[in-house]
Amino acid sequence: MSDRAPAPQPPIFNLQAYSPAEIKEAVEKVGIKKATLPFLASFMLAVIGGGSVGFGALYYTIIASDADLSFATVRVVGGLVFSLGLVLVLVGGAELFTGNNLIVMAWASGKVSTAAMIRNWAIVYFGNILGSLGLVMLVLLSHHPDMNDGRVGLSILNTAAGKIRPDMMTLFFKGILCNVLVCAAVWLAYAGRSVTDKIVAVILPVSAFIAAGFEHCVANMYFLPLAWLLVQTGHVPPNFDASSITISGMFHNLLPVTLGNIVGGAGFVGAAYWAIYRAAFGASDRDQK
Repeated sequence: MSDRAPAPQPPIFNLQAYSPAEIKEAVEKVGIKKATLPFLASFMLAVIGGGSVGFGALYYTIIASDADLSFATVRVVGGLVFSLGLVLVLVGGAELFTGNNLIVMAWASGKVSTAAMIRNWAIVYFGNILGSLGLVMLVLLSHHPDMNDGRVGLSILNTAAGKIRPDMMTLFFKGILCNVLVCAAVWLAYAGRSVTDKIVAVILPVSAFIAAGFEHCVANMYFLPLAWLLVQTGHVPPNFDASSITISGMFHNLLPVTLGNIVGGAGFVGAAYWAIYRAAFGASDRDQK
């Protein structure tokens, strides 16, 4: 007999997407990891996540600053480029409050405690705020809003005013619809086996919520403070009404939008898929592949 070790076998490439039942298992496993991350790691990844979504918002305002584009073109193309934010989060491994609403699936299976889930949401939410504010300061100091003869700054002001204008109930429902699409994008990304798969999966749901004018609390952590600082520093055209862009105006938006995002992500996506693939089909998810 030969003592020679067997030759290593080449890797087997599987190009098929993961099944929904496999996605459910993956989301639960990731949810456990997210809920048990040490504070510093979770917070710093959340800071990166806030800045990542801010870069997507920054990219969107460049499209929105072009007055020659039609309404639909601005919304759709702006939505496509905004997808950069979630791509950076998912591929880079950052923490995002809206996506972490899917931890509810691990919680519903009894694998994560209520305290651990709320702890993660709180850490990530405030980390996202800090990351967004850090990017806001860098953008302001770089004079980025002055691009296109100040029209980039004007697009930021218009976006912020449009986010503050609706009543809180309208903002709540816009928040629900937004995070249904964002968490659907995260869910679809888990079906992918490659970076390309994940990027393609994210683009359409994310661009849809931007095109439809729905509300994302982390994106608003960039838009609203930046608009407020532009007002405070006098970067407002003479005929622009900036009276609504205040601290109270920011809370008027962020409070209902955050609650709506939780309902949309944790309830309409997380709880719904958990019920389908865990409660409805029984304990053995592998039999449902």
